[in-house]
Amino acid sequence: MKHTILLWMTVCLLATSCSNILDKEPDFVSPDYYYNTESELLQALNGVYNRLIDTNGRMYSKGLFSLFVLSDESFYTNNFNNTNIRAGVMDAADLDVGRFWEVLYEGVNRANLLLYSVEGKELDTDVMKAAKGEALFLRGYFYYLLTSFFGEVPLKLTPTMSANDSYLAKSPLADIYKQIVKDMQEAEKLVLDIDALGYNERISKTGVQAVLARVFLKMAGEPLKDETRYADALEYANKVIASTKHELNSDYAQIFINHSQDINESKECIWEIGMYGNKIGTVDLAGSVGVENGILCRDESIGYSGGPMKASKRLYDSYGEGDLRKDWNVAPYYYNIVEETKVNEETQETEVVQVTKKIMFSATQIYNRNPGKWRREYETGQKARLFNSTNFPVIRYSDVLLMKAEAENEVNGPTDEAYDAINQVRRRAYGKPIHTVDATVDLPADLAKTDFLEEVKKERFRELCFEGQRKLDLLRWGEYVATMKAFGTEISTTAPSEFKYASRVGQNMTDRNVLFPIPNTEITVNKLMTQNEGW
Repeated sequence: MKHTILLWMTVCLLATSCSNILDKEPDFVSPDYYYNTESELLQALNGVYNRLIDTNGRMYSKGLFSLFVLSDESFYTNNFNNTNIRAGVMDAADLDVGRFWEVLYEGVNRANLLLYSVEGKELDTDVMKAAKGEALFLRGYFYYLLTSFFGEVPLKLTPTMSANDSYLAKSPLADIYKQIVKDMQEAEKLVLDIDALGYNERISKTGVQAVLARVFLKMAGEPLKDETRYADALEYANKVIASTKHELNSDYAQIFINHSQDINESKECIWEIGMYGNKIGTVDLAGSVGVENGILCRDESIGYSGGPMKASKRLYDSYGEGDLRKDWNVAPYYYNIVEETKVNEETQETEVVQVTKKIMFSATQIYNRNPGKWRREYETGQKARLFNSTNFPVIRYSDVLLMKAEAENEVNGPTDEAYDAINQVRRRAYGKPIHTVDATVDLPADLAKTDFLEEVKKERFRELCFEGQRKLDLLRWGEYVATMKAFGTEISTTAPSEFKYASRVGQNMTDRNVLFPIPNTEITVNKLMTQNEGW
């Protein structure tokens, strides 16, 4: 959040304090929701965007790349007990789940307020039209997240004006997705090109198109299983590719180093959640990327992380020999503070001092390793213990290429276009020229349709790990519960004794874990609300 739009912190007209956004009256300084200038609209738009951060950790500041999306790529250390969401255990009273629901609906309500304010008004500049488009997109995106985690939810398209507003029952999933697509396709016509924006912390035209490809793949999979949507996913992935506005960074690691150094690069990273500050001072829009999912390091001058998340051996073993992503995504070292004896140059006396050293893991210490994608050692400026300004990528160009490969395969089989898309990602992974055929890393050219899909699934696992997509992929493929159970069994039977506890995240999974429970707070106040199956 380094750019002007996201530096306007005052959102008084949109700042709600409600614990149940569907039912309670927001706090407004003024009842006038009508914005007549670019600056007023952008200020309101900022209030919609900042719900994607949630500095309490339930959105992209932490939860959506960690505790809410646990999969077979990671597990938490034994510091977290067996009755914790980090071990796959929750209930309808879980505070994290309840706050997650609230923040998502706060985002919906803020978008509704902005859209209400411009209804019937003449938006006479491209910036004003873009603000409306971004609000439409964001409303759709909040509903995409709501349906991904909670399934059927109330579809509210008007702002909460009064505590007397009517309660809403759940809407059918097909109706919600119809609205998501409608909002995003309208947004596609209004938002600015990435070139006009100059950065990727606001949604651009190709950003909308990339996310729509993701939405259509979800609609084609579980639970809607509308396979006609594969063609739509292919169309929108192709739009992004045909724009020529995006390309793979030739250096995989540099993508994430750029994040840590607050370098905005919009060629590969199509849309990022912009973080700002580190909670040192008055600005509170920081995240924990590289802290929650970082390399164990107790030295704050290097960049503190308690290393609570561990990378799985399953992920480590998925990489082929020479795949440069292996030792980047699964860190081969940690930092340890050790004591050393040194000679004081002034007194010539020996003294014991503490120094921080990088310690390399042995070949057998796989379960000890942390995610290494974002490394705090690359951060610049003053470092805080638990927070930073590292952006989080919602969607990257490599994801678009892999969606293209998957959708093309579903519609037309494993064509040359499908092979080219996945092979670009594979070549980059092995340090090869991205657009040059290379038999040493390219997929075999005679794969059956089902085998090609399996290769796409594996490549998404390796490429997009720790970016919040693995669980969502497994859910749309209908494989989440079975995969997690197998993951738990694998750990319990093959892991070193001190890491067998990690099997609990898979062993705790049941069919009900396909969705989160509807929070008790919502069930209590909204008598039309029904609980998700199994909760």
